[in-house]
Amino acid sequence: MEKTQVNPWAWQDQFGYSQAWRVDQAQSVVFLAGQVPISPEGQLVGEGDIEAQCRQVFENLNAVLEQAGATFDDLVKVTVYLLDATNLPVYRRVKAEFVTGRQPASTAIEVKALAFPGLLVEVEAIAVL
Repeated sequence: MEKTQVNPWAWQDQFGYSQAWRVDQAQSVVFLAGQVPISPEGQLVGEGDIEAQCRQVFENLNAVLEQAGATFDDLVKVTVYLLDATNLPVYRRVKAEFVTGRQPASTAIEVKALAFPGLLVEVEAIAVL
């Protein structure tokens, strides 16, 4: 498989994402459902704490990627849903701890509500292998 980062400009680097990825000859594509800050035991993590919630979301993404035979390096697209877009810098900071190197194409969306009360963030992703 060959993955080619597509960035016609340089400004997106300061925001920690890529404009697009071209993927040729992928063996597998993994579509990750939106991950929320729910512990393996099914409990909300970090009520009212965006950083704790983002951290749990990335722990959950890691677990799903791992079970699918993938890693954060295989991500090509990430979409984050936030109840408050002013929390985007916190999300970016936590994401940078988990997703290093070349960044996936990303979209951030502020929403009115998420699936369960208390959720501040949800992240869905696509990985290619």
